Amino acid sequence: MTNPKLRDDELDEAPLDPAAQRLQVKLRRLLLGSSLIMFLGFVAVFAAIIYKINEPSDDEGVIFAETIVLPEPLDIRSVNLSDGVLTLVGGQGGATVLVFVDAQSGEVLGTSRVLSR
Repeated sequence: MTNPKLRDDELDEAPLDPAAQRLQVKLRRLLLGSSLIMFLGFVAVFAAIIYKINEPSDDEGVIFAETIVLPEPLDIRSVNLSDGVLTLVGGQGGATVLVFVDAQSGEVLGTSRVLSR
């Protein structure tokens, strides 16, 4: 244990034979290729996220009707906009009524009465 030369000799590795060296080079190339593919995948995912965040909304250019005339008085409880159709939910004569209105023209497309039994 007091001989430092002996410890240094034990730590030195023997040189690799040519077959092991070729295998080591092949594995390094495989690791580099798979790491590059993984990096490109991350770049693509982040690019898609940034694109979706910065994409303009479709509802920004919608022009809403200035006046909507309902056929009967309605106590409106909520309003929802989907695909250019306003859905008005309200109460009328003890029942819940859904009124569908075109957002641009203000024309009533239809009504539905919801009754509970």
